[in-house]
Amino acid sequence: MFEVHRLNVIGMEKAERLRMVFESALWEIEDICTVTSGDERANAREIAIVRTKLQEASFFAKRAMALCPENQE
Repeated sequence: MFEVHRLNVIGMEKAERLRMVFESALWEIEDICTVTSGDERANAREIAIVRTKLQEASFFAKRAMALCPENQE
């Protein structure tokens, strides 16, 4: 359960791709949800929750990828 999974080159490339996908999704969401008038903090809490949930999803996606034997050393 608490094993460390060392990634091979393919696994590292997949981890980087996952990072880019989640980062891109966050940027797109922030772009769509940017407050353009009035109080700039109107949706700050909601965006913070989105960011946290994407970080959580990214963690589990990377863990799922790392558990695949073909991605390990």
